[in-house]
Amino acid sequence: MQWWATLALAVSLNACGDVATLSVADGTGPRPGLPPPAKSLLPTVNIAPAIGWPRGATPLPAPGTRVTAFADALDHPRWLHVLPNGDVLVAETNAPERPEDGKGIKAWVANWVMKRAGAVTPSADRITLLRDTDGDGVADMRSVLLEGLHSPFGMALVGDSLYVANSNALVRFPYAAGDTRITQPGLQLLALPAGPINHHWTKNLIASPDGSKLYVTVGSNSNVGERGMEAEEGRAAIWEVEIATGAHRIFASGLRNPNGLAWEPRSQALWTVVNERDELGSDLVPDYLTSVQNGGFYGWPYSYYGTHVDERVKPPRPELVARAIVPDYALGPHTAPLGLASSAGTSLPAVFGYGMFVGQHGSWNRRPHSGYKVIFVPFENSRPSGAPLDVLTGFLNPDGQAHGRPVGVALDKQGALLVADDVGNVVWRVSTR
Repeated sequence: MQWWATLALAVSLNACGDVATLSVADGTGPRPGLPPPAKSLLPTVNIAPAIGWPRGATPLPAPGTRVTAFADALDHPRWLHVLPNGDVLVAETNAPERPEDGKGIKAWVANWVMKRAGAVTPSADRITLLRDTDGDGVADMRSVLLEGLHSPFGMALVGDSLYVANSNALVRFPYAAGDTRITQPGLQLLALPAGPINHHWTKNLIASPDGSKLYVTVGSNSNVGERGMEAEEGRAAIWEVEIATGAHRIFASGLRNPNGLAWEPRSQALWTVVNERDELGSDLVPDYLTSVQNGGFYGWPYSYYGTHVDERVKPPRPELVARAIVPDYALGPHTAPLGLASSAGTSLPAVFGYGMFVGQHGSWNRRPHSGYKVIFVPFENSRPSGAPLDVLTGFLNPDGQAHGRPVGVALDKQGALLVADDVGNVVWRVSTR
């Protein structure tokens, strides 16, 4: 493509598409607004170019809290895991090579969008250990715990084994408390759907409370099944894996791109956040937070938010649509929720005492932008209750440029909230003022 044609296409794409008629708040909560799909020749493309943080600048914390950099100068930090001794593991990672996912105009557009958003950089393929030796809220020691991985994302410690979800496999490494480097090779417990497209490459995991199972997220290989459902085998799902044997099954399906996982502390139910489908307009479809039912089907690709049929998907599957589960709580259209952490054990103000923290990576398919912040969803009686509260904002400047984008969230040993920022290359720490 000639440079002038590329430029013209880029300009036209950034100007095309619809404008939201509803607010993000209208698309949030247990009963979100769901207007008819918006039809346009080209999808809405509204990118927040990634520019990083000016020296000394930080996001804006909620009243009664403060934010500091727990660690900076990282390489695309995406996911966090806090070990029992307080060490913080951060996956420095990005998408693997996907040679078949860059062909055609639509793929070119997607790659251009990701590049402008700061998401097209080589993957560091490592897990770095951060340690705060003097308890001042800043990591003063760091070490490469694991390297040579394959776009790692989720992590879970069970006994003396550290499990890592690479983009293509679930791998086990030996770990002893206090280790700062693991040099022994990992043992593959299970291959995960990947291949030369691997559209939603991030694989997260969480251990069951009794340590006998792992739950693994596997996103879809397309937006709405346009590559054919044979390309979606085992995808758009959460897997249940027996640690002792590697035996696995689909625990829940029809989840377009599940990422964060957390146990609700009172009911012990598994919860997840899901990125819903694109290209139905700025008001559709709300991403969501939901409990995960064993054997549950959540609609993708045939329907969204329960039984709202997506007419683009052929052939239709009315028998599946009829049993699609309505998610518990909408998080607004195109907010891109990735991180999820229960607030159990937090030392933040009491208003954050019972609920879930959510890292919203931010939109590209909505005008105006949505997401680009960390929110808190309050719970009551094991269910979401009330409007979300802002925890960390200010990731976008007034010109619509992204200083940072929040991804993984986790509570540290002191109950402060850690936030991985993959554009700012920082792990932020939100604590009581």
